[in-house]
Amino acid sequence: MSLPEARKSSASRRVAAGLALFTSLVLASACTVRPLYSDGPVSAGVETGTATQLASINIKPVNTRYAQEVRNHLIFIFNGGAGQPAAAPYSMDLAVVERNEQLLYARVTTRDDEPTAGTMTLTATYVVTDIKTGKEIAKGKRSVSSAYDRPRQEFARWRAERDAENRAARELAEMLQLAIAQDMSKR
Repeated sequence: MSLPEARKSSASRRVAAGLALFTSLVLASACTVRPLYSDGPVSAGVETGTATQLASINIKPVNTRYAQEVRNHLIFIFNGGAGQPAAAPYSMDLAVVERNEQLLYARVTTRDDEPTAGTMTLTATYVVTDIKTGKEIAKGKRSVSSAYDRPRQEFARWRAERDAENRAARELAEMLQLAIAQDMSKR
């Protein structure tokens, strides 16, 4: 290869590299990636971010202990530790169902089998609506399971079930927050 041919090939490589860099910059500038919970403007017509929208959801009261646990965690997560807003533009209906399963039966004595492990499953169904228009903004169903040990003592077993219920409620609230934030960021 002669010297002029070598210069042509290195120059063409530089041009190709420059063109590839320019193309990648153009494509990256068109990207609209932003943090899910940011408070900055989403687009030209929307003034509030997802975090502000989550803080403006009023969660309706529920009637069971485990549903109340999920509701309390959601209120805390949505509002950063503050209570619910007095005049919220969004309303959330929440229904939580519990299922307690005994998974493992072990022979403790020669006569009877006794459950030694269990799973607490909480399933939540939610609907977030705009109060002014009555339009559904977010809707879904999420489920979380929490395993626990079932000791032979009755109070210890009851406490283990309650702890598993509380863990599942906390995890379910975090899962619901993410699902609702994703739905609201799409609006």
